[in-house]
Amino acid sequence: MPRVSVEVDGVRYDDDVEPRLLLAHHLRDRLGKVGTPIGCDTSNCGACTVLMDGLSVKSCSVLAVQADGHEITTIEGLGDGRTLHPMQRAFHEEHALQCGYCTPGMIMASLDLRRENADPSDEEIRAGLEGNLCRCTGYQNIVRAVRRAADDMRRSDQAEEAHR
Repeated sequence: MPRVSVEVDGVRYDDDVEPRLLLAHHLRDRLGKVGTPIGCDTSNCGACTVLMDGLSVKSCSVLAVQADGHEITTIEGLGDGRTLHPMQRAFHEEHALQCGYCTPGMIMASLDLRRENADPSDEEIRAGLEGNLCRCTGYQNIVRAVRRAADDMRRSDQAEEAHR
């Protein structure tokens, strides 16, 4: 069995894995990262989106062996344990979730979108989240949440830069 070494939410894990084991199943079943839901196992819904080296990937379409040597961030790795990450907070404050099943993937994809574009328009947000499906919300509040978080994060970045 191949041995993988992967950093997940700041913790290094070394595990023997089956060559065909999906990253989503490794995260949930082996590492206990159950905040990453499995929606479809076909990469259509995006619920299982995580960040791999800062880029969003659908963990149901990545083998655990492909994550060897990489840094994975799950929804549980955001925030500091006491306060929500600005993107999580914006999703909460803008009521951008109903059942919540798609929310972890939406948040993780939104962080990658924000990394690429610090000030996305509504159209750019919709395009950036195209691979993440929500069956409950109608997307209006999701777009509003991403825009709010991007604004909050940009202001925070500017404040930090001004203090340097």
